[in-house]
Amino acid sequence: MLAKKYRNIRSDIQPAIEQLQEGMVIGDQISDIGLPIFKVRAINKDIQKGKSSGYRLIYYKKTRTKIILVTIYSKLDQSDISPKEIRSIVHEFEG
Repeated sequence: MLAKKYRNIRSDIQPAIEQLQEGMVIGDQISDIGLPIFKVRAINKDIQKGKSSGYRLIYYKKTRTKIILVTIYSKLDQSDISPKEIRSIVHEFEG
């Protein structure tokens, strides 16, 4: 869905994906969830407004070598995501 609206999303988030694949812990840990879940900012080159108006990647560092991408959203489309929503996505994924 985001790829239809923002043509450059794949290249915009690629640096963050590569850092995660290299084992780096990037972004800020989200409190009030009880799990090692982090939020990373990424620039959206389609809107030319910098990281503050760009994408948010939310990921769960399940183990030292396993990371689960929880969600990606644009700050223009969604202002924030609640800890309750994040927990719900993680629990749904883990079934």
